[in-house]
Amino acid sequence: MSEESAEVLPTHTDEPHVEQNENRLNRLRAGVLGANDGIVSVAGIVVGVAGATIETGPILTAGVAGLVAGAVSMALGEYVSVSSQRDAEKSLLAKERRELAEDPDDELEELAAIYQAKGLAPETAMQVARELTEHDAFAAHVEAELKIDPDDLTSPTQAAVTSAIAFTLGGLLPLLAILLPPASWRVPVCVLAVLIALGLAGWAGARLGGAAPVKAVLRVVVGGGLGLAVTYGIGMALGTAVG
Repeated sequence: MSEESAEVLPTHTDEPHVEQNENRLNRLRAGVLGANDGIVSVAGIVVGVAGATIETGPILTAGVAGLVAGAVSMALGEYVSVSSQRDAEKSLLAKERRELAEDPDDELEELAAIYQAKGLAPETAMQVARELTEHDAFAAHVEAELKIDPDDLTSPTQAAVTSAIAFTLGGLLPLLAILLPPASWRVPVCVLAVLIALGLAGWAGARLGGAAPVKAVLRVVVGGGLGLAVTYGIGMALGTAVG
């Protein structure tokens, strides 16, 4: 083998792998969804209360309570969900290590079969599998079989904090939008601000997911508008009945 053929080709070490890109996109989607939940949840609460009373105190109290409760709920839910996912990934990684230690020949054939299924000739697939196994058997198998990056497992704590922050930032918008304007303008300003924010969140979510932005924006804006109309109507009805 000549020096040219044995030369190691340069790699773009600063470029993220596919799994890393997917993880980052998932985190961005989760952030957008968290903000969307914050907008809708808090807006529904404050608009509903504003339908029952024009006093600032009850609106502020209900809005802050909903904001805190929602952020805590999002954080706990995300922590439990991601913890379960991380435990499952760790279990799969441990199983793969055990199988490599107990039956390396079968694992080599399995790896070769994966590359053969991708279109390589049987001889080429086996050669690729052997070279990858000699370099780093564990890394080769988890990448080809499990699509997991052992060095980039999702952190439950990070996911929980991200969700809580996203929900809080989203929820602050309707809370401020209904508290800052004069009483007669509270609901219209809040509804307008919420619908614009939902449209932006729907557009961002669609772009990240590769979907059509127009349909996504229409879904969230129409759904959000109907939800606000319902909560405002309930607030007015209860306010009239109680008053």
